[in-house]
Amino acid sequence: MSARVRKFVGGIGILVFLAAYIWAVTAIAEYVPDQVFIKTLFYAVAGIGWGVPILPLLSWMNRGK
Repeated sequence: MSARVRKFVGGIGILVFLAAYIWAVTAIAEYVPDQVFIKTLFYAVAGIGWGVPILPLLSWMNRGK
């Protein structure tokens, strides 16, 4: 697979993943207790957590430059 096609497929994959991730986080956020510390912790973890699953996809997209 050429680098151009790999980047296109990876870009679409990232958009689909982020849409699903945002939907899941907002759905789960309704059940988080209404305490400032817990909400802050939840949103901090959710805000950083999206990057971990995307790292393998980014390395696959940049393979074979």
